[in-house]
Amino acid sequence: MDINVRVLTKKDYSDLKKSMTEAYQGSGEIWTRENIVDLIDLFPEGQLCVEVDGRVVACALSIILNSKKSNIFDSYYEIIDDGKFFKHDDEGDTLYGIEVFVHPEYRSLRLGRRLYDSRKELCEQMNLKSIVAGGRIPNYHNYSDEISPRVYIDRVKRKEIYDPTLTFQLSNDFHVKKILKHYLPEDKESMEFATLLEWNNIYYEPDVKSPSATKQAIRLGLVQWQMRLFKDLEEFYDQVEFFVDAVSDYGSDFVLFPEFFNTPLMRPYNEMPERMAMEKLAEHTKEIIQKIQQFAVSYNINIIAGSMPLYERNKLYNVSYLCHRNGQLDSFKKVHITPNESKYYGMVGGNEVKVFDTDCGKVGLLICYDVEFPELGRILADQGMQILFVPFMTDTQNGYMRVRACAQARAIENECYVAIAGSVGNLPRVNNMDIQYSQSAVFTPSDFAFPNNAIKAEATPNTEMVLIADVDLYALRDLHEYGTVKILKDRRLDLYSVTLLK
Repeated sequence: MDINVRVLTKKDYSDLKKSMTEAYQGSGEIWTRENIVDLIDLFPEGQLCVEVDGRVVACALSIILNSKKSNIFDSYYEIIDDGKFFKHDDEGDTLYGIEVFVHPEYRSLRLGRRLYDSRKELCEQMNLKSIVAGGRIPNYHNYSDEISPRVYIDRVKRKEIYDPTLTFQLSNDFHVKKILKHYLPEDKESMEFATLLEWNNIYYEPDVKSPSATKQAIRLGLVQWQMRLFKDLEEFYDQVEFFVDAVSDYGSDFVLFPEFFNTPLMRPYNEMPERMAMEKLAEHTKEIIQKIQQFAVSYNINIIAGSMPLYERNKLYNVSYLCHRNGQLDSFKKVHITPNESKYYGMVGGNEVKVFDTDCGKVGLLICYDVEFPELGRILADQGMQILFVPFMTDTQNGYMRVRACAQARAIENECYVAIAGSVGNLPRVNNMDIQYSQSAVFTPSDFAFPNNAIKAEATPNTEMVLIADVDLYALRDLHEYGTVKILKDRRLDLYSVTLLK
């Protein structure tokens, strides 16, 4: 599945009409081709869509209003001037959402949230003070004989009543500014009432005429995973989804799981030789990754699925998977195999080192022991890496300290962020996986723009938890140009260099 949020084009009308027809199923008017062409000509950046596998299945349309000249409390048809859009003002200060719909077959993918996030980014980029929209309350007709619209809205806010539109809007940081009467006269489900919803842009600068720059704050979620036995794959999936859901609720862009976090599933093979048991575990890898890819798309979050064994062409690898939230999949094979991995499982190392492009910048993956080899981090830095993710598994504190100290060094010497995540607890019925030691953390370069100890955040040692931390990519850009020291720029490339031989 390939998911892409982009600007709507005039060529998309056929897809848009089909999806909108399915979305409204006769209960609403379909935008005409002339309407869409006019909107794109007036305000192309404000017409957004979600394309899934080349087909437009969701859409968000908007105009710009001047809050000092236009009455935002007007009815829907007054706002859009019955499809003529005369109130659109390029010099306005408010983004007004006039339409959002999602094809019913794709609603489980939370595409509406992606459209709302894109609108928010557009609002920040254009330095608009807010997003305003009228919202239906389609479940109100079930309560209209008992309570007023105001009471209904209050009960939805307290989650005593679920309303498919208002509940969604509130969960996306909109607040109710006013109750509107006769907003959509044909809306019998809402009893012709609607909410005027508003999202405020905290970065708005009233005296700035030019568009403000997009912020580049990336939120990381690290899972410090408790090793526990699972009765079957479904129970394992439930635990993974629990953490993905929790981290996604905090608005994280990435979630990182530890190395070999699926090894509790080796329990049924514990009587087998170690190599054979690991090969049996590898039989589940493809299915597990497909499931985690679904989580990435559904929860709109990039997932680094720790690492898992992969049996390929009679060779056993330790592989980390990057499941992008647009459905794309990347992988990295651990390059440096530890003596124990070689001795007990006969694992071999991969032969590729490269950065991955994501919707949040360029990231690198290294697995545990790999981070103890500075050459790999430097090669990734030369490829533009901004965040390095390191899933690890260590049984003792001294093993953990090697990973931690080297990860901190990689952050400083390569002017990037490094996130490490490991497992805790014990796994007594799985050979060679019985003891775990971890303190997950996010490390930064060491300069004035970063914490004094170059540690952005760290978990409580040996406790199952999630660690949430924001990292600023602009701070890296400033460091490269204006840092107290400029490590990457000051290298003596006339004297030495680190290069890939392949």
